[in-house]
Amino acid sequence: MMNAESWTFLFVILSFLVYLYIGWRSRVRDTKGFFVAEQGIPAIANGIATAADTMSAATFISFTGLIAFLGYDGTIYIGVGGFFLLGLLVAPYLRKFGKYTVPDFIGDRYYSAIARLIAVAISLIICIAYVAGQMRGVGIVFSRFLQIPISAGVVIGMAIVGFFAVLGGMKGITWTQVAQYIVLVTAYLIPAWAISWMLTGNPIPQLAFVFGDITDKLNAIAIDLGFPEYTRPFVNKSQLDVLFISLSSTLGILGLPHILIRFYTVPSPRAARFSVGWALLFIAILVTTIPAIAEFSRYNLITSLHDKTPTKIHALDWVTKWENTGLLQFDDKNHNGRIELTPDDNSNEITIDRDIVFLSTPEVAQLPPWVIAFVAAGGLAACLSTAAGLLLVISSSIAHDIYYRLIDPEASEEKRVLLGRVMVCVAIVIAGYFGINPPGFVGEIITMSIGFASACFCPVILLGIFDKRTNKEGAIAGMLVSLIFTASYIIGEQFLGMPAWFFGIGSQGIGAVGAILNFTITLSVSRFTPPPPLEVQQLVEDLRYPENAPLALVDIGEEQLD
Repeated sequence: MMNAESWTFLFVILSFLVYLYIGWRSRVRDTKGFFVAEQGIPAIANGIATAADTMSAATFISFTGLIAFLGYDGTIYIGVGGFFLLGLLVAPYLRKFGKYTVPDFIGDRYYSAIARLIAVAISLIICIAYVAGQMRGVGIVFSRFLQIPISAGVVIGMAIVGFFAVLGGMKGITWTQVAQYIVLVTAYLIPAWAISWMLTGNPIPQLAFVFGDITDKLNAIAIDLGFPEYTRPFVNKSQLDVLFISLSSTLGILGLPHILIRFYTVPSPRAARFSVGWALLFIAILVTTIPAIAEFSRYNLITSLHDKTPTKIHALDWVTKWENTGLLQFDDKNHNGRIELTPDDNSNEITIDRDIVFLSTPEVAQLPPWVIAFVAAGGLAACLSTAAGLLLVISSSIAHDIYYRLIDPEASEEKRVLLGRVMVCVAIVIAGYFGINPPGFVGEIITMSIGFASACFCPVILLGIFDKRTNKEGAIAGMLVSLIFTASYIIGEQFLGMPAWFFGIGSQGIGAVGAILNFTITLSVSRFTPPPPLEVQQLVEDLRYPENAPLALVDIGEEQLD
């Protein structure tokens, strides 16, 4: 009988062969294929790919652990309200603008090479932080299920994602993401259905979560152990902090480069809007399951580990294997022969990395080995699908937005595609380094990068579409101030021991404050400086006309740039 490791090896090999085959079949030779998939992706396929881009390592691996540890307060991390705004206010207009990247839009809309360069720098910060979380997730999955070092797992992931990203560009990435979404959502739902049935007799996790008795049992256990009730709100975070984390997540979706670039790949603005609707549907299938599986996971972990002897705990095969990764540890501090979970860090004898909660859930629930293995394959699909999109954004930021648009506008198609592929390789190396040496756990890293997107990109994109009076001076000032404020706050709190001095709002919610600051500065500076050229103002007017109205200005001449 095959064990979990053998099944994992089989599923990983099969799924990777599928991804490699799709990448090979989708290989491209021109820039339009490499950067925007020839603008021929159907709305439903783009919706699935967008969902795969969104369902990153954080969603698949980390958010379950966040909610399991934080209870009610953890649910703020899975908000997708920004997608409603994305479909209404951003996606169709970016598609109608007809460029390749977010810096493309900012550079041309604000008729400024400086604005373009700042946008490139911000894109790189967001994407490098985000992709570090994906590579960290790849390393964790490989480390446990193939029993290899995390660093080796990261290198394997780098090689796989590099292959289909280098060969197929956005076209290869898109169709690979369609396959990866199918793998990851199936891998998440199968254990969710099984565990829901085992604990409540109801196979639908959402209904079991609302109408089952696990919530009451978990609250009672938490109180007995000295923890606050699992469902009690604002225990770990203040109401204000919760509000700003939610707002930062919502606005961040409007500024994430690897999500926005997806809407350049469809045939029309109408298809862009429809693809957001499809994305919401496919995202909802998974995110509505996360709170339920988080609750089930916490319940199973406590009942499996608390107040057990070390001998009994280590008789569980999954315990030893997760201990080997260094992400699960036990220490009988009071030497009473029992391992106990307590709210006091000094006396707590169980240390669980939040990123392993969902990955370990099928093993804790004693599900069949093939289910355990399929979850590993799903985790890899979630990490690699998002990593691929991020790598392309990093590549296009250098090859297209800097080299082609600012250095060599006469560069041939072959030269631009070659440079794009080289930049993918460079980005993979950078991502691998941060995956091996991460600045935090997966969910934390990705939440910080979303904060940068919220603070720096969301305001200038919205104002660029809906306010023709906003000019380059305002946009440049707004992006610079919000970037400096947000970066200094995050670095200060996360790495330098600085207290959350702004009304107790932490680094994960400070992006919303940065966005408000950006809106204020951009609008104020724009009103006290000369208006944009008339052709740029007409461009903004044309962006909001019906789909068949032509743009007054498709491209700003390079001679008008700073």
